[in-house]
Amino acid sequence: MNQNKVAIIDYGMGNLRSVANAFASLKYPAFITKKPEDLYQASHIVLPGVGAFGDGIKNLQAAGWVNILEKEVIENGKPFLGICLGMQLLATAGTEHGFHKGLNWIPGTVKRLETNESYIRVPHIGWNDVHFLNKDDLYIGLGDSQVFYFVHSYVFYPEDTSIVCGVTSHGLEFISSIQKGNIYATQFHPEKSQKSGLKVLKNFIDSKIKDNA
Repeated sequence: MNQNKVAIIDYGMGNLRSVANAFASLKYPAFITKKPEDLYQASHIVLPGVGAFGDGIKNLQAAGWVNILEKEVIENGKPFLGICLGMQLLATAGTEHGFHKGLNWIPGTVKRLETNESYIRVPHIGWNDVHFLNKDDLYIGLGDSQVFYFVHSYVFYPEDTSIVCGVTSHGLEFISSIQKGNIYATQFHPEKSQKSGLKVLKNFIDSKIKDNA
């Protein structure tokens, strides 16, 4: 395994170059790959993505990513970061345009973002605060909260709320980041969130292989 390289998964759901550019600005070796076997040589794995849940899981399955991802992330404990759709796909199921099974790494369901005010718009697009429930790992050195960039209409509701490390309000409060062992995920886009986002990516880089518990 290369200790100094992050693999950015290209499964046809976009948002790749900005992620690679963010790691490049941190002087950290990163590469975009369409080959699942490349994950064997990576130290860290990133699953970005924008678009519909059903398309995302279909593309992962069709290109042969699922088994190798499970081996490298679940069995071998490599640090993993899911961004936006990449966070949602960790769920048991998603309800966007019908019911779709997810990776089921973290039990829960992805549902449409609901608001309690008619003037609150969905999709949720733009800058918003993330309040940190766990200031270790991804949020080291960032205080109690920071502003990050969002583009989404659906949110993840995990069964185990102890894994929630960030929350955001948009009409109602929703979960904007989670962590379970070596698995990290953000609903926001750190690669588009300037200095605070780069710090999140740097903290992810600094994470090591650990038990997925």
